Amino acid sequence: MTENLRPSGAHSTDQDPPPYASPYPYDGTAPTGTTHTGGAYAGGYPPPPPYAPTVRRKAGRPVALLAAVAIAAGVIGGGTATLVGHQGGRNAAATGSGGVANGTTVSQSSKGTVAGVAEAVSPAIVEIGAASSAGRSTGSGVVITEDGEIVTNNHVISGAQQIQVTLPTGKTYTADVVGTDPDKDLALIKLRGASGLKTAALGDSSQVKVGDQVVAIGSPEGLTGTVTSGIVSALDRDVTVAKDDSGSSGQDQGRGGQGGGGQWPFEFGGQQFNGDTGEETTTYKALQTDASLNPGNSGGALINMDGEIIGINSAMYAPSSSAAGSGSAAGSVGLGFAIPVNTLKADLDALRAGDGT
Repeated sequence: MTENLRPSGAHSTDQDPPPYASPYPYDGTAPTGTTHTGGAYAGGYPPPPPYAPTVRRKAGRPVALLAAVAIAAGVIGGGTATLVGHQGGRNAAATGSGGVANGTTVSQSSKGTVAGVAEAVSPAIVEIGAASSAGRSTGSGVVITEDGEIVTNNHVISGAQQIQVTLPTGKTYTADVVGTDPDKDLALIKLRGASGLKTAALGDSSQVKVGDQVVAIGSPEGLTGTVTSGIVSALDRDVTVAKDDSGSSGQDQGRGGQGGGGQWPFEFGGQQFNGDTGEETTTYKALQTDASLNPGNSGGALINMDGEIIGINSAMYAPSSSAAGSGSAAGSVGLGFAIPVNTLKADLDALRAGDGT
């Protein structure tokens, strides 16, 4: 009987390949001329080499390298996905509460520049012409929906029998009053048959700080789309204005209005500016700015450097010219006021419902 030299549990078969390419025959004896101590190799298997074959060591490095690259790519890819998701979240919130569509803000490459703010927001600032029995006045407005909702000051359209709005493109529309709030000097008008208009993004006036850079856009003296810049000079200024046109001419007479270029009168610090405010007045907390405002800027936008509306320009001090008997305005002296945009946002539903009309 032939002795089976395979280890216990190993199954002998003619198909078993050699586990190692041995120079020795499989009968367990060394070839002639070969010296070997320790007896025959069991099953013809030589002892393992003292080190792993070189080819195996080299093969392990690319695999490990590929694994490391894959892990790194996964980390980077995850970060990119997070960033895209965050940006997508902002885009997904394009429509705010109350149906106000957020407008295009300043591009990343132009952020923080007056030119960038002007380019982004100017298409949403319009000129408002209001005709009444007292004459014609000019003010400004801010487009907040694509179908033509426009926010302005109450005193710009108070008593108007006809309202005409001119876009920066030169196209004109007739507008109707939706609602007014004389206590806050705010009004909402709506263009007839408008669609696809550029809209402004409403910001958060609670985040405004003294010294913040701002841009004002409006139609002073009928010069549509005029851009000026400055800073926020103070917060929570008590500004008092007339509720309607009973105080004087009652309109923001930027050009051609009755009164020969008169201003919208207001009170501040116990003094009256630009005339008599009349008997029916209202006081609100305003942002003060040194950005140049002139007759016709009322109802226009005060904007932060991200291109967001932070206030609706409402009052400006323009002292009379020293020329004797001229009665004309000398222009801006860097003392202007704006209704905080959070006041507008809180009042928007009431304006749409016409509750204050």
